[in-house]
Amino acid sequence: MQQSTSMDSQSKVSSENSPWQVSALSKSVKDWIERLGRVWIEGELQSYNPKPAGIFASLRDLDVEMAIEVHAFANSGAEIADGLKQGDRVVALVQPQFWPKNGKLSFRLLSMHKVGLGELLERIEKLKQQLISEGLAAIERKKPLPFLPNKIGLITGANSDAEKDVLQNAKLRWPDVQFEVIHTHVQGDKAVGEILFALDQLDAMAEVDLIIIARGGGSFQDLLPFSDERLVRAAANLSKPFISAIGHENDAPLLDLVADLRASTPTDAAKRAVPDVVEERRNLDIALQRIRYRIGSFLDAQQQLIAGIISRPVLESPYGFIDGQDELLGQLKKRIGEIFSFRIEQASSHVQQLHARAKSLSPLLTLERGYSVITDVNGKPVEQLTSGQSFQIRTSKQEISAKAESTRSLDA
Repeated sequence: MQQSTSMDSQSKVSSENSPWQVSALSKSVKDWIERLGRVWIEGELQSYNPKPAGIFASLRDLDVEMAIEVHAFANSGAEIADGLKQGDRVVALVQPQFWPKNGKLSFRLLSMHKVGLGELLERIEKLKQQLISEGLAAIERKKPLPFLPNKIGLITGANSDAEKDVLQNAKLRWPDVQFEVIHTHVQGDKAVGEILFALDQLDAMAEVDLIIIARGGGSFQDLLPFSDERLVRAAANLSKPFISAIGHENDAPLLDLVADLRASTPTDAAKRAVPDVVEERRNLDIALQRIRYRIGSFLDAQQQLIAGIISRPVLESPYGFIDGQDELLGQLKKRIGEIFSFRIEQASSHVQQLHARAKSLSPLLTLERGYSVITDVNGKPVEQLTSGQSFQIRTSKQEISAKAESTRSLDA
């Protein structure tokens, strides 16, 4: 009678005036869940408790904060791999079960084993190629590290060797270096979420110039959080440069791919983050020595040049040039005088010769021998006179005025 009532209730549409019985609802939910059947799921073991009564575990989603409880009772025939532990990535075959008596949903565990290493590597490699194709690993995207950061943000495990290595080695190199340290899980299911939160905090701090994510190595599975796509993309989109110092040479996590600098160890990260004050002082001393040497060499060369100029005769004795020119002028003056005297003497001798020649041709010499010259009153020599014509007679010693009383022509 009750069963028919239950079936009648399920065939009805529930309403305020015609509600279902609780048993009817439970039966409908149970039937619907059982139709789902067995389901293969993948997740991370958030907890794993093998007990004599069976195995009780919690599987966490790989991407979001969501988990389910699973169980396998003893002697249930479930195929559970040996060696499973918290933090393992597993694949499980589960069957949802709904218990109408108390209205609870449970998941029966039928089979569970670790995700194969080959499968994980294949997924990581696929993601790696995707990141490369998107250009997130391109060299031109990598930001240069500051020479001397104002403050360094450090994300690492609490009281870890990685933290000590970074802090100690950085302070040994540059004692005044400042750190903003945020402790997070560096493995397990909480690691990715905590590291993402820490990255957001450090990237928002104006005084932080550089971010370091450090962990001192570990097994392949321990380092899986550092290949998580959410973390890798968040690190690639940071506004500040960051160093990945996971410290695993054989299987580099994908975080190294997008890092602005990949450090082989946390110690190496410290050495790359800040300069060595001793080395910088030594380099500064070398630079100062080179500057002093070059300045000294330049000054010596200029002093030698000035000394060479000063040692020249023209500058050694300011009047030496004038004295030399005065002496040359004297020599030229003397030479000109000699030439002038010679020319005058030569010209004088020539004039004397001409004078003697002219004198030898002068009529006066003829007059001195007793001859005379007859000229008209104007001093013009005449050959013939007319009667009554006045004339002058020129001898060597007298000039006589006369008048012709008569003339007579002489036949040749």
